Amino acid sequence: MNAPVTRRNAVLGITAAATSLAAPSILRAQSAGRIVVVGGGFGGAASARALKRADAKLQVTLIEPNKTFISCPFSNEVIAGLREIEAQQFGYDKLAAEGISVVAQAATTIDTQKRSVTAADGAAFGYDRLVLSPGIDFHVEALPGYDDAASEKMPHAWKAGAQTLLLRRQLEAMADGGTVAIAIPANPSRCPPAPYERASLIAHYLKTAKPRSKVLILDAKDAFSQQRLFERAWKELYGDMIERVALSQGGRVTSVDPASKTIVTEFGNYTPDVANVIPPQRAGRIAEIAGAADATGWCPIDPVTFESKLVKDIHVIGDACLGGGIPKSASAASAQGKACAAAIIALLAGRTPEAPRLTGVCYTTVAPGYGFSLAGNYQPKGDIFAEVEGGVTSPVDAPRELRAREAAEAERWFQTVTADCFG
Repeated sequence: MNAPVTRRNAVLGITAAATSLAAPSILRAQSAGRIVVVGGGFGGAASARALKRADAKLQVTLIEPNKTFISCPFSNEVIAGLREIEAQQFGYDKLAAEGISVVAQAATTIDTQKRSVTAADGAAFGYDRLVLSPGIDFHVEALPGYDDAASEKMPHAWKAGAQTLLLRRQLEAMADGGTVAIAIPANPSRCPPAPYERASLIAHYLKTAKPRSKVLILDAKDAFSQQRLFERAWKELYGDMIERVALSQGGRVTSVDPASKTIVTEFGNYTPDVANVIPPQRAGRIAEIAGAADATGWCPIDPVTFESKLVKDIHVIGDACLGGGIPKSASAASAQGKACAAAIIALLAGRTPEAPRLTGVCYTTVAPGYGFSLAGNYQPKGDIFAEVEGGVTSPVDAPRELRAREAAEAERWFQTVTADCFG
């Protein structure tokens, strides 16, 4: 069981091991089984490794179309020119070396009666338990005018890779004195603080390279996580370079016109030089195909086992699940992957799974050497995860020395969680 999060250990330097969130210990299982994991991000990779390490006899298959995973955490630094995309890339060789069968294909269909997953090349994989970690897809129907073609002119950069580099190139090509607009959707959304981190780091780039420019945030929310910390940092670091239009001020984006690069809100239209449009989101498409997503577009789960409430023998982890108070983040996905593996091991052995207790911290960087954090404890309560003992965030009036330590701690966390998931 993990120790409670305190202001001292959460803000003044949590060890890197703790920052990836802790999960219940996994006992060695005695019965073999076939486990298929769909999705090779932080959740899927962590779950596959934890399963195989708990029981070497398990047949663990990871189905992921991309041979290289590109991390969203720290990708905002790539956009701002502070980091190269290669630092975000991780392969699956070490998972394969541990005995996990890595299939570089997309999962296209799931037969829940036969308990089988079919890949794009037609290969079928039977399972006793299926773990879905598909991340997010975009709910483009909720944003008229936005589709794949629009994303080439108005990039979302919310799935790291080509879109990340496209947004970076657009910023580099923009003339000094231009406006960068960031359209932020309502929650639930992947990593809720990340759009505001992006605005901060883009402002850092503009302040350095194009100081007459500005960042315009069009927000579908009135309030957001760690708002006081962000606003203090913006005032301290960037003056009036960042402007935010909240929901009650008409900031919610209702449609876009990619031909003219126009963003339409309830109270007016904007035509920025660079438009970063982050659409509303829902669970990855394969979750809907499996029947695990409900009318919200997300996947309800049993928070003890992560088993779908809609489909037997399917577990859903990471951004795709309805997790309640626990955020949709890399650290949460990694922890859920391990906790889900523990539950599956117990179920295969005929034991009652242990209720997980997840503890961790999310980091935000608003400028080089300037970071802050948010920590929390989460455990099952009813049908969801609830935050217990209260979240702990960095103090608003902290000295710059603390901001520098937290920026350094963020980098250590990233190194730890990626090594933990991908070796």
